[in-house]
Amino acid sequence: MSTRKPSALPTLIGFGAVLLWSLLAVMTAASGSVPPFQLLAMTFAIGSLASMALWPFRPGAAKALRQPALAWMVGVGGLFGYHFLYFTALRNAPPVEAGLLNYLWPMLIVLFSALLPGERLRWHHVAGAAIALCGAVIVVASGSDGLTIRAEYALGYGAALLAAIFWAAYSVLSRKLADVPTDAVTGFCLVTALLSAACHLALETTVWPASTLEWLAVIGLGLGPVGLAFYAWDIGVKRGDIQVLGAASYAAPLLSTLLLVVFGYASLTPAILVAGLLITLGAVLAARDMLFTRRR
Repeated sequence: MSTRKPSALPTLIGFGAVLLWSLLAVMTAASGSVPPFQLLAMTFAIGSLASMALWPFRPGAAKALRQPALAWMVGVGGLFGYHFLYFTALRNAPPVEAGLLNYLWPMLIVLFSALLPGERLRWHHVAGAAIALCGAVIVVASGSDGLTIRAEYALGYGAALLAAIFWAAYSVLSRKLADVPTDAVTGFCLVTALLSAACHLALETTVWPASTLEWLAVIGLGLGPVGLAFYAWDIGVKRGDIQVLGAASYAAPLLSTLLLVVFGYASLTPAILVAGLLITLGAVLAARDMLFTRRR
């Protein structure tokens, strides 16, 4: 395991993944009525095949797939396990409640990072993540008539919470497996595509995109939020400041909502503005050490 000191550039690259994930909602809406697991299979396949298409120009990249079983368990378990649990949650619980539980993963990343060698969890990391979490709660809950916690949704709630734990664990364990090259993500994405296809065949009816715009949205998802984003995230959690990334990840639901506003799928409300202020404040507080270096 590498113990290199986190630096700003990998952290910014990792935040690039958060920016790409903010496109998920609007691009998924533009993709039409493609079922979730089918969409996962298609987009993960696009993401992995696009990377493989570059192998002739990058000698040795394919060798990155030769990784120990633990690396494959963490990689595939994180990518496929998270998405399987998240869609299970959406099928078995109201989306607002499921979304709120799922968005515990940035906070869990900040907390789990304390278990990493060489990492120091300080008060401003936890405080920043907590403030940003409040902003995310406002974003997710602002479009709801009220939160309803009911026993019949226990399976969905449990799946949403497990999804958050899976993604946080994947991110932190990736830091412990820092010597595994980012090119290995190609293999993790390809296996995730195959497993998603199996889930689709078992659980869903196939629906193909009905227009050129919908096909472009699917391709865009595969190249960006379900492609390049995972490579950027891998670089960020392995070489950047994982605690700052955890807190800054709460920008994803805010940016996603703002994009829905821009493209006419939602309207701007005071709650969104307050959420934006909280998420920005939390991220800046968590990144205090990086942004405001002390002078001797």
